[in-house]
Amino acid sequence: MSSKKVWLLIGIAALLLMLSIVPENVFYDMNWALFSLIVIGLYLIIFFRRFEKSPVSSKEVALIATMASLATVSRIPFSAVVSLQPVTFLVMISGYVFGSRTGFMVGALAALVSNFFLGQGPWTPWQMFCWGLAGATAALLGGRMKDFHLVSFLLLGVLWGFLFGWIMNFWHWAAFIYPLNWRTFLATYAASFPFDIIHALGNVIFTLVFGKSFYHILVRFRKRMSAP
Repeated sequence: MSSKKVWLLIGIAALLLMLSIVPENVFYDMNWALFSLIVIGLYLIIFFRRFEKSPVSSKEVALIATMASLATVSRIPFSAVVSLQPVTFLVMISGYVFGSRTGFMVGALAALVSNFFLGQGPWTPWQMFCWGLAGATAALLGGRMKDFHLVSFLLLGVLWGFLFGWIMNFWHWAAFIYPLNWRTFLATYAASFPFDIIHALGNVIFTLVFGKSFYHILVRFRKRMSAP
């Protein structure tokens, strides 16, 4: 199945979930938490399968493992502070320098591996998806820039501080909140707003402190990777 078809399935799932808010219709009693989890899991499986079949060098595999390990190790000490962690920054800078494939893999693996220490659950595929997308979208920005553009990277970091929470809120709402209606939907998002702000501010802080230095280090490593 192509990635376009997967995105179509995700769009259909979102549309059906919105329809389920309206009482007394055929979609009202569906298990949307399970359905959406299956769609996200399907997307991740297809991506990993495509990555497995793609011509990936041993250097790129080592790079992905290194950056994912760094993100994992850096996440654990910050777990006591809700939403404040450097994972989003590390995933984004990986995608910014090395491209969407590397960015997505670093984000997905960082979520998967770190949750072996912090706790696995049905939220893990969603976190893999969110951080993977953060790395992939940073790659779109990096492809347009010849150097590290601090302001653009900061803005994207702020955006992902909120997008990450919004996507995870969607799963939390579908899995744990009853009934599924606009009132509970808005209440769920309002309750997480302070934590989304912390996440966004954390991305800004880590970018201001480490952004340029990490960029130049990774660019030098990219040049070594491309050398014969």
